[in-house]
Amino acid sequence: MNKLQKVLRKRSKKLLNIYLTAGYPNIDNTLDILYALNEQEVDLVELGIPFSDPLADGLTIQQSSEMALKNGMSVERLFAILKMADSDRLPPLIAMGYLNQMIQFGEEQFIKDAKDSHIDGLIIPDLPMDIYQRDYQDLFRKYDMGISFLITPETSNKRIQSALELSNNFLYVVSSSATTGGKGGFSLSTMDYLKAVQRIETEIPKLVGFGIHDKTTFEAAVKYCDGAIVGSAFIRMLQKSNDYHKDIATFVEKIRT
Repeated sequence: MNKLQKVLRKRSKKLLNIYLTAGYPNIDNTLDILYALNEQEVDLVELGIPFSDPLADGLTIQQSSEMALKNGMSVERLFAILKMADSDRLPPLIAMGYLNQMIQFGEEQFIKDAKDSHIDGLIIPDLPMDIYQRDYQDLFRKYDMGISFLITPETSNKRIQSALELSNNFLYVVSSSATTGGKGGFSLSTMDYLKAVQRIETEIPKLVGFGIHDKTTFEAAVKYCDGAIVGSAFIRMLQKSNDYHKDIATFVEKIRT
């Protein structure tokens, strides 16, 4: 059982997943930020692989990806950095990227190198579930690589069932049909949606993403699901930070306290 599976199988409530764009604010501090998050005992980290044409990222994460690409971050460089890391100081890692990145790198090599880089799961938003099942599921199983599929308020019951059957890390519950980075609270329709998600019976955890930016939205999300993903708010904090270790500790504490 890998590090990520141990965390997820505990099924403890209030799992905190922090999103970090790899290579932002600069390449040299990627490992330092991951080590600092591990010191604060975040449950897992979603490591975004910067991409020039993201589908769902809001402005904050788009800008962080642009900066990371300008810094020279790439799939190859990310894997090289992670392979050099002290695995005991890393939090459980999942990587979020896009299908084009995996194809350009070589699908099997991408999955193999990700596994060799202490990554235990992938999120690929533009990978159709039927294509995954037909072309990639055996490769994921070969390298013991987990995957999480996304559902939204518009996802049909049939597709939700497929996402549950194919996801083997957690179900990614998108809170709205907007992009990432919303700063407001949850609407009544979003709360109704999360209540409906709560009633879904599944053996894997359900983590809410999009719009989680503070203690209030985190607590609202974990009232109905097993955890939540904080992304744009963390990136905005890094933009202003002059002391990552201190500010990361404060950021995590404010969400969890």
